[in-house]
Amino acid sequence: MTKICLIIPPSPFLLDERVFMHIGILKVASSLESQGEKVDLLDLSGIENYTDVLEDYVKNNECLTFGITASTPQIPFAANIAQKIRSLSSRSKIILGGPHVTLMHSAKKREEKRGIYSRACRNVERLTEIFDVLVCGDGELSIFSALKIDKGIIDADDSKSPFFLNNDQFTSLPAPARHLVDVSSYNYQIEGRQSVSLIAQLGCPFKCSFCSGRNSPFLRKIRLRSSDSVIEELRSLNRDYGFTGFMFYDDELNVNKEFTILLDKICRLQDELKQEFRLRGFVKSELFTDQQASSMYKAGFRWILTGFESGDERILKNIQKMANCSDNTRAVEIAKKNNLKVKALMSVGHAGESYETIENTKNWLLKVQPDDFDCSVITSYPGSPYFDDAVEDNDFYVYTSPITGDKLYQSSVDYLRDVDFYKGNPDGGYTSYVWTDHLTSREIVDQRDFLEKEVRKKLNIPFNQSNSAIRYEHSMGMGNASIPDFILRRSK
Repeated sequence: MTKICLIIPPSPFLLDERVFMHIGILKVASSLESQGEKVDLLDLSGIENYTDVLEDYVKNNECLTFGITASTPQIPFAANIAQKIRSLSSRSKIILGGPHVTLMHSAKKREEKRGIYSRACRNVERLTEIFDVLVCGDGELSIFSALKIDKGIIDADDSKSPFFLNNDQFTSLPAPARHLVDVSSYNYQIEGRQSVSLIAQLGCPFKCSFCSGRNSPFLRKIRLRSSDSVIEELRSLNRDYGFTGFMFYDDELNVNKEFTILLDKICRLQDELKQEFRLRGFVKSELFTDQQASSMYKAGFRWILTGFESGDERILKNIQKMANCSDNTRAVEIAKKNNLKVKALMSVGHAGESYETIENTKNWLLKVQPDDFDCSVITSYPGSPYFDDAVEDNDFYVYTSPITGDKLYQSSVDYLRDVDFYKGNPDGGYTSYVWTDHLTSREIVDQRDFLEKEVRKKLNIPFNQSNSAIRYEHSMGMGNASIPDFILRRSK
């Protein structure tokens, strides 16, 4: 038996780090516990001086195996964590999993097929210098192999891999080990109800060129849990924590052909529990129907989120969104007809972006009047066509739309150090690492900021407010009990 410490890095690029729990690493934790392994979990979300926590933990524990999850924006913090552990315990083995290493490794494989050695190959090479084992793709089964080897890459991001989850495994594996985090410290509400996130399905089959995972089976191939397993998770979350609010973090709920069956079972669960739920989730606009909307409202949905992305037809064509402006307008109308509030997820900085296309996006928002919206500057993520299909040109990269020939230029980003390329504060806190033939990086940010302020003002939608980070106080050698349990929890 190997005791392992799983680590959630901080995410200071977010407005509030304790909103949604990191479901992936909690699924790995529950998989380990189901096989009798002992797990410690350090949740460093929102901890300003997170390396001090690591120092206290390593000095007061004999754990020599560490597993870190990281999205692309978290990678600099994951690297700092690994380096801190190394400085305190040179014998430790450090495993890296999560979206970044999965998608960068996927991009690396595509580079190798093209016979080139470029940014993905270089990034993976650097990751192997910092971390001992890289786990790419599903971690629930591959973690056991990662524990057995000293060095290497485990590629579970392959539908032929024995570690790639099928529907039955996704259904039967234990629920996320939420007991290993301080659930009460996560503050997320839907219509005034204290709420929690869950995942009912994995993967999205669509082709959006800006979206990471389009070239990765891990995030592209749909894997479905049975409706009954989803209902059981909802029941236990209500029983164990009292939750009546639930955020479905599936890519697109209405891709599931049995979605309305799930909605009917959610209705029956509420009747059984004599409770009323409030739900929130993502839908694909061109697949959204009046029947779906009506059933969603009946089941307790009050909010839907949709990645409309742009109000310009050419941009929608360039990003291969599969929906046009009419589809998107119709989806908002259906939602409003059925008393569902809409959060429009928008982005600027796509191939071919110009003053005119951003103006069209602003005007579309003002026309359809969503209840909330989010507008970000595009980031070129590994695993997306924007990243994977870009061609190196001296010190930058160029993606060319196969549909219109419009181009997107991208700066070289050091993913192990740069953190400001990700989503910023909506009140003037963005940086752009992309530009087009019509707009410079600075102009893209300025136009995004102008759109944000004008739309929020005219639709009377307030800015979200950020929360301050938590300062951890050193234990000064007093042992594990001195690390508060909202940071450190362990298997019983």
